[in-house]
Amino acid sequence: MDAWQLPEITGKRVGYARVSTEDQRLDMQLDALKAAGCSKIFRDQGVSGAKAARPGLDETLKVLEAGDALIVFKLDRLGRSVLHLADLLTRFRNESIYFVSLSEGINTVTPGGKLVYHIFAAVSEFQRDLIRENTVCGMQAARERGAKIGRPYALTECMILEAHRILEQDGLPLDFIAARCGVSQMTLRRSFRRLGL
Repeated sequence: MDAWQLPEITGKRVGYARVSTEDQRLDMQLDALKAAGCSKIFRDQGVSGAKAARPGLDETLKVLEAGDALIVFKLDRLGRSVLHLADLLTRFRNESIYFVSLSEGINTVTPGGKLVYHIFAAVSEFQRDLIRENTVCGMQAARERGAKIGRPYALTECMILEAHRILEQDGLPLDFIAARCGVSQMTLRRSFRRLGL
């Protein structure tokens, strides 16, 4: 079955395209997304996938609803890292949004495609466990060398990882999450940077 033949999708087909530099062209991606039947196509021109804030992607995420499908030309157009990609796909699964990547043939409408959600959710959890383990080991090694770790952080590693999961997978706003954690948005952002998120 071709990637654009998606009989079970009852909602909108929303496309997202991105190129990293201003001189790159979106034509190939846009043509493929139009052929896939996308009613809306959002784009980021000259925006690196490593950037957390991408206006086109942010707008895309705002319009998606349960039953809709997000369609991209290629998987790497969507995520800035494996963890970011895993968080987005987990969020889509939680919100009953389908995901299609035309180049890789990923189509979560199909039973085999649904497996992708589970794999990426496992990858996301594994990445966070590694971060947590590395942070704990690093702090322990510093203590053993006699280094003073400093005053306690406002948020524990577990709290930071959970806040990051809520931000990326549940899509709740940063100010709401920070208030829920009892810290400022700046403290929460610093905490994410401290763990490399």
